[in-house]
Amino acid sequence: MAEADSKIAGEAPAPIIVKKITIEEAGHHGGAWKVAYADFVTAMMAFFLLLWLLGATEEDQRKGIADYFTPTLVKMRQKSAGADGMLGGSSITDVDAYPNAMGQTGTRAITVPRGVTGGPVEGGGRGELEAEELRELREEIDDKLARKRELQHLARQVRVMRAPEGIRIDLFDDADFSMFTLGTTILTAEAEGLLGVIGETLADQGAPVILRGHTDSLPWRPGVPANNWSLSAGRAEATRQELIRSGIPPDRFARIEGVADREPLIEDDPTDPRNRRISLLLLDLNARGVRRERPDPGAFD
Repeated sequence: MAEADSKIAGEAPAPIIVKKITIEEAGHHGGAWKVAYADFVTAMMAFFLLLWLLGATEEDQRKGIADYFTPTLVKMRQKSAGADGMLGGSSITDVDAYPNAMGQTGTRAITVPRGVTGGPVEGGGRGELEAEELRELREEIDDKLARKRELQHLARQVRVMRAPEGIRIDLFDDADFSMFTLGTTILTAEAEGLLGVIGETLADQGAPVILRGHTDSLPWRPGVPANNWSLSAGRAEATRQELIRSGIPPDRFARIEGVADREPLIEDDPTDPRNRRISLLLLDLNARGVRRERPDPGAFD
């Protein structure tokens, strides 16, 4: 027993093992998540903005907004003559039915343009008011023509539409109707009656008027000294004089223009009779690009 105790006393003590558990935190991940989150928030904001625009605008206004971002818009507007403003009518993607598929400036025909002026407005805003103004003007012309039995059929020769500078009224020829005797600046009897209705309708308005004459591209007989430039300008002047007799004050006319056959309504057929037309532009002084001062009457007489 003493020998056993002496052996135990001579042995080295057992080592003490201490285990330490160290918990290391995850390393730095960088700021990539912040960029991703910012992109997500931006996308959601754009999405809700789109939903708001769809709910706060009308169809014509949405078309106007779409046209603003159309890549071909600038190119088409550069082809126009005397046109100003961005939206030019309602939408250049609209194709109107009879009588014509093209507008005065060579862009697609439009019905109620430019509903967006400084941003969409809840409930339609200015675009709705402009549409109502066009409808009222068209209805007034139709009613006056309907009361004159001999002029009822001429309602199809009149087109009222919005232009960048105001409201445009186009008076068209066709196979069965001519504003002027062929190759002259002499108004036909029916045209005088039609212009009488137009003048009576516009007499009480204060908007300045621009007249523009158009011709087709039918060639002149050899030896005739006239040309389409002088003919279109002369027809615009004859129209101005008839409108003055119908009640429009002379100082309402800002200018008259003759553009010959350079702005065909039917581009595929420049000889189409519908290319012969008179356009009356009622200037909107609030429209972009329109001068605010009243024109000097003596400069255009």
